[in-house]
Amino acid sequence: MSNRVSVIYPSSAKELEALGQRLRDARLRRRFSMETVCVRADISRPTLYKVEQGNPSVSLGVYVQVLRVLGLQEDLGLIAKEDALGRRLQDETLPQRKRAPRRTRHSGEPNG
Repeated sequence: MSNRVSVIYPSSAKELEALGQRLRDARLRRRFSMETVCVRADISRPTLYKVEQGNPSVSLGVYVQVLRVLGLQEDLGLIAKEDALGRRLQDETLPQRKRAPRRTRHSGEPNG
């Protein structure tokens, strides 16, 4: 297994760091030790440390395992749930119905 360095945008790195901090806070609120989470998620302590630091080299599957142990797996359903941009792009490709302009009666026209 290679130790690749994942290069991500700074804003994405901040989001991952914030996620890691939220996971750490959730672990501490539950009074779970790192060892408890590691055993239940079947990961090593250094890997959990990387998760809690928001390290981008950790696989998404490991994040899912940690969420499961913390009882937060339902939060995964919220990711990309509201895709406003995607919906707008999808709607732009829908055919637009074209109609002739509506005729209006003018007061000088005879009622027919």
